[in-house]
Amino acid sequence: MSETQDQQKFVYDFTEGNKDLKDLLGGKGANLAEMTNLGLPVPPGFTITTDACRVYLESGEEPAALRDEVTAHLEALEATMGKKLGQADDPLLVSVRSGAKFSMPGMMDTVLNIGLSDESVAGLAAQAGDERFAWDSYRRLIQMFGKTVLGVDGDLFEDALEETKRAKGVTVDVDLDAADLKGLVTRFKEIVAKETGREFPQAPREQMDLAIKAVFDSWNGERAKLYRRQERIPGDLGTAVNVCSMVFGNLGPDSGTGVAFTRDPASGHQGVYGDYLQNAQGEDVVAGIRNTVPLAELERIDKASYDQLMQIMETLETHYKDLCDIEFTIERGKLWMLQTRVGKRTAGAAFRIATQLVDQGLIDEAEALQRVTGAQLAQLMFPRFDEKAATETIGRGIAASPGAAVGKAVFDSYTAVKWSRSGEKVILIRRETNPDDLDGMIAAEGILTSRGGKTSHAAVVARGMGKTCVCGAEELEVDTKRRRMTTADGTVVEEGDVVSIDGSSGKVYLGEVPVVPSPVVEYFEGRMHAGADDADELVKAVHRIMAYADRVRRLRVRANADNAEDAARARRFGAQGIGLCRTEHMFLGERRELVERLILADTEDERGQALEALLPLQKGDFVELFESMDGLPVTVRLLDPPLHEFLPDITELSVRVALAEARQEAHENELRLLQAVHRLHEQNPMLGLRGVRLGLVIPGLFTMQVRAIAEAAAERKAANGDPRAEIMIPLVGTVQELEIVREEAEQVIAEVERAHGVSLGLTLGTMIELPRAALTAGQIAESADFFSFGTNDLTQTVWGFSRDDVEASFFTAYLEKGIFGVSPFETIDRDGVGALVRSAAEAGRATRPDLKLGVCGEHGGDPDSVHFFHEVGLDYVSCSPFRIPVARLEAGRAAAESAGSDSR
Repeated sequence: MSETQDQQKFVYDFTEGNKDLKDLLGGKGANLAEMTNLGLPVPPGFTITTDACRVYLESGEEPAALRDEVTAHLEALEATMGKKLGQADDPLLVSVRSGAKFSMPGMMDTVLNIGLSDESVAGLAAQAGDERFAWDSYRRLIQMFGKTVLGVDGDLFEDALEETKRAKGVTVDVDLDAADLKGLVTRFKEIVAKETGREFPQAPREQMDLAIKAVFDSWNGERAKLYRRQERIPGDLGTAVNVCSMVFGNLGPDSGTGVAFTRDPASGHQGVYGDYLQNAQGEDVVAGIRNTVPLAELERIDKASYDQLMQIMETLETHYKDLCDIEFTIERGKLWMLQTRVGKRTAGAAFRIATQLVDQGLIDEAEALQRVTGAQLAQLMFPRFDEKAATETIGRGIAASPGAAVGKAVFDSYTAVKWSRSGEKVILIRRETNPDDLDGMIAAEGILTSRGGKTSHAAVVARGMGKTCVCGAEELEVDTKRRRMTTADGTVVEEGDVVSIDGSSGKVYLGEVPVVPSPVVEYFEGRMHAGADDADELVKAVHRIMAYADRVRRLRVRANADNAEDAARARRFGAQGIGLCRTEHMFLGERRELVERLILADTEDERGQALEALLPLQKGDFVELFESMDGLPVTVRLLDPPLHEFLPDITELSVRVALAEARQEAHENELRLLQAVHRLHEQNPMLGLRGVRLGLVIPGLFTMQVRAIAEAAAERKAANGDPRAEIMIPLVGTVQELEIVREEAEQVIAEVERAHGVSLGLTLGTMIELPRAALTAGQIAESADFFSFGTNDLTQTVWGFSRDDVEASFFTAYLEKGIFGVSPFETIDRDGVGALVRSAAEAGRATRPDLKLGVCGEHGGDPDSVHFFHEVGLDYVSCSPFRIPVARLEAGRAAAESAGSDSR
């Protein structure tokens, strides 16, 4: 044992922690401690820390001191409860539950009723005065322990349970009597012995120790790893383990268990939201295997417990200043709190709740901004179903997670993944989901279940992922074995039939329902005024938070736009200029032939004619663009792509020449073209003759583009416009390249200024998209007015990846193996690419303090990347028009977060 481990404390009583110790005690343990501190009715217990889990995962063995610490805390718990774990006459029973820092609903293991055995089950029956309850608890222990701790196939227990119910002629567990359950315990123990080669453990402490180890192991279970990848939760955090004295909701009609929310997690509206199930244990609610009643029904069933719960919910929401998700149990009229956490919510609920809490004085605007994310805003911009469309409604369930999802019906996760990988959009339909369905839920457009409510596994996980979900559509009979669903009127939906589900209304439709734009998009487009009386409540909430984000953000947000239409849309979405106009997109269609003529020109005359023909076309493009972005900066990137994009395909051209020769047809022009294509052919064109290299090799190309930009700016000036053009030279790797192009460009600009009698104020800068450019940024800054980081190419060249190839070939395997938490093309690689951006920014500003810095790769619209760009001091990010609101929001969040850190 190391000295560090020897001095480390691995176990904390619930009375010792608080909500700020989530890193150490996990979310569940920290919040159990917090509720204990608040004097709420929490069953006594203790938490084994994430430190202990990490030691176990790294070494394969529990810390040497852990067993003694657990023993000491167990003895203290026994003293508090006045009974010993698993004692024969009056047993103390405990639950062993996971609890990571970040909520991972259903992804790790839980075992209830630990301490029951052949000997103590009779004592529990005598203590409770209820033999049925004791045997029900025992069969639950064996079932959960067998599956989660001993690795027995859970279907074997479920099949045995279903056989027992069929033999009895009943459909629900509560209709089984003590004798039935006693027989089921015998069956379950036989299954354990057959599948594991050992008897079900009868020693209570052995049960507890094995369960603790199983919870540690479940951190690296496949479903937990998959969920962490999906939610971007670090894999090295580990989980805490909570050992809590059992309270029982399955003691009869005056007992029960439930889940409650202090506000509706789907809409954000205030009210009484949750599910309650009489005569049940907690797993029955979240598993969705029995249909619950709405929480409001508890007032009729047990008013005293209901009133106490409402008071506790108000206490918790005021204390946490946020929506709280609560698990509780009522044991013969006594209310117990088993868990609270800041609840997962839909994107719309997040915005509504944040503004509601501001209005109630619980949080300020800065905190409200931190309560929402760019990813949530992006969800709100998705289309929704057209209410005016003709539809065939086949069912209705609980609106668990909003959105409009359309796809082919599939009835198991394997098929969902398989069809999705083939390009099909699917809706995963199940009676209820469980953690093993996670990969199918990720693959599906939406999830539909016939059982469960807003607190079922499907609902909670779907909300966390931002997936559309409808739960508890009871009139739909789901037959997973026959791969079909039957509606109340007898309509049969077979696997492969298209269905549409509305996570906002809970409606299920047969066939594809057309979609219309989101009201949030209409707001950003200027078609809905947030101040209007009839404005959507959600739009008003989005407007308030966006207005605050715009006030506090330092980063400006520009658009990647190549034409006037995109520029106008970007401006409506709040763009503060264009950060990337790709001129190569202006040479498509009919103009392609002119570029081809330019590249293949043998003489200066031919080249001059091609340039002369291109100049007015380029100028016209820029006039429209500058008009759309009048008064705002427009960064124009000179021609960048590799030559092959403008030349005929070498294989097709070779075939045409060969056929012409075979037919003895005239083919001189095509033969000449083929010879030129062969001469210019490159093995790796992305690293060949492109960007600044093209401008230096083909005389007049870049100067033609610069002249077009300058003349367009002069024309706009003459029309009383305010063009603010910035000329960007791509793929620079050395300052000498930039110096040559800059000198030529300045001569052209000066000529245009003299000819028109104006000062254009054009600036010249470069893209930093090669590692050498980043490493020599201090030198390059001597000839640059601005840098724009081209993080797409920089990522390719730093990693040695060809994006188009690697994403399709091995990225999936890298993500599955945890080599990537997320694709480096989606979120910037801070340690590699990000380090070059940071050092280049510092070196550039050291040379030229007024150097303007921006980013124009796709990372400019990625939420996590925007925070990084704020941190390293860039001036702006640029992204596609539809990502501009997300970038604006995240830029505000980054500024607010930074200000909060500084104030602390």
